[in-house]
Amino acid sequence: MSVKKQFIKTKPVCKVTFTVDAKEANTAAVVGDFNNWNPKEGELSKLKNGTFKGVFDVNKDASYEFRYIVDGAYTNEAEADSYRWNDFAGAENSVLEV
Repeated sequence: MSVKKQFIKTKPVCKVTFTVDAKEANTAAVVGDFNNWNPKEGELSKLKNGTFKGVFDVNKDASYEFRYIVDGAYTNEAEADSYRWNDFAGAENSVLEV
């Protein structure tokens, strides 16, 4: 798994690329504050090499909680900027700082 940030100088957004290495999985999505925790809005595309990937525009100068859903199971990003406890989820969420 990985998160790559590309800041756009002319716009107040950051292009964030989420990559999930889940060759055996059928579906993967990223859900978080930036897409209202909606799996449909966070669907990742499966590439020929078996990884899932998606690029999303998020507002700069913000902090977002997020998690991956891989075949229905929630998982965190190992390379997250930090982690934050979430009482609603009863678990820690990954945190993205942009």
